[in-house]
Amino acid sequence: MHPIINYYSRNDIKRSILNISSNREVSFKFGDKGFGKRPDILQFDEDIVELARQGVTSFHVSEELWSNPLILKTGMSRKELDNLRIGWDLVLDIDGLDIEMSRITAELILEALNYYDIQNPSIKFSGNKGFHIALPYKAIPKKANNLDVNLMFPEFSRIIANFIKGMIKEPLAKEIQQKYTLKELENKYKIDYKSLVIEGKLNPYSLLDIDSILISSRHMFRAPYSINEKSGLASIPITKNSLKNFDLSSAKLENVEATVNFLNTDDFVENEAKQLFIQALDWQTKQKAPEIPRVGGTQKYTDSVKISDIYFPDCIKKILSGMKADGKKRALFILITFLKKSNYSFTDIEPLIYSWNKKNSEPLPDNYIKTQLSWHKRQTQDIMPPNCDNEAYYSSLNIKCSYCDKFKNPLNYASRMSFQAGLNKRTRKKT
Repeated sequence: MHPIINYYSRNDIKRSILNISSNREVSFKFGDKGFGKRPDILQFDEDIVELARQGVTSFHVSEELWSNPLILKTGMSRKELDNLRIGWDLVLDIDGLDIEMSRITAELILEALNYYDIQNPSIKFSGNKGFHIALPYKAIPKKANNLDVNLMFPEFSRIIANFIKGMIKEPLAKEIQQKYTLKELENKYKIDYKSLVIEGKLNPYSLLDIDSILISSRHMFRAPYSINEKSGLASIPITKNSLKNFDLSSAKLENVEATVNFLNTDDFVENEAKQLFIQALDWQTKQKAPEIPRVGGTQKYTDSVKISDIYFPDCIKKILSGMKADGKKRALFILITFLKKSNYSFTDIEPLIYSWNKKNSEPLPDNYIKTQLSWHKRQTQDIMPPNCDNEAYYSSLNIKCSYCDKFKNPLNYASRMSFQAGLNKRTRKKT
């Protein structure tokens, strides 16, 4: 029997491919002859063996879940697609120039997801030089900032991919440069220096990408345990713990063990990606830090004077008095970003945060706070506190104050009050 037919005849392989195909559009690739006609579906595991006998070399499934995939057709309107879509999975496709760069990227993405309390995302070797990291529909919130997430494909998927790319860009560049010099990268990958370096710094995305541009409606990814034609290896799911020491030999057909699930909803908590989605959308809507108007010009948030807590808006003071209900993780994010942008050093921030946590009705674990502080310390990009009109924060936490209707961001109020107090002091001294 041909090795490919023999491989797809295995019960564990058939079962894994069939399980992922439920409610999805499926496409079959016939080696170098290309893909079969779309749409198509898989209904029975024996269909997989029969298709392999007909020359199918790999199986691909849609990121979107459909009520009836067979109704899909080219040229459907956005509304027609939205009406058919049950939901969608978030699949981040890491495509590097070599497997090691992709592995480093995957580890940093896992760290970023862990920051948002997503503990066990699905991980899959692509079968060649990359990895897929995914979250199922169950983990994705139904709404984010009053937007229906189900109707936001592929836009939201792109936003998440770009948000995470921004989060990990600097540590990724650092990790790569610990393994290669710029000259070695130029020579090994034949990349022009001008593309490799931007403003004197390595641009890691000249060497790899996290798919965001190519994500589109009816976008597909290689099914778990399906074969990659270029390498002859299987696209195998792996555990988070096995990523660091991943060995390509484990993806050889004769070595594959179908013991790890991919996008198994039982491994995820309902809506566990909510914070990630809210933050990504908030990031998307405010790429530039707002400026604070004043007489004779503008005062930016880059001023170095630490803002006294007497000038904090009531919403921040309410948080600092202790949280009596849910939302402590969101409150922690507000506090750290607000204090950091108010020019507090982490020497000031850390004891303040630990003291605040003791006031909460059910304190957050110290290890969680330590992880959040550690992550914020490493960030060099400006991360603003959520804007006042972000209902997922102030309104839903019951801390919205009168200033929230007058200022765009709590930092606006604090900076304005601090600046005005300093101006008054200088005026009194002159008189």
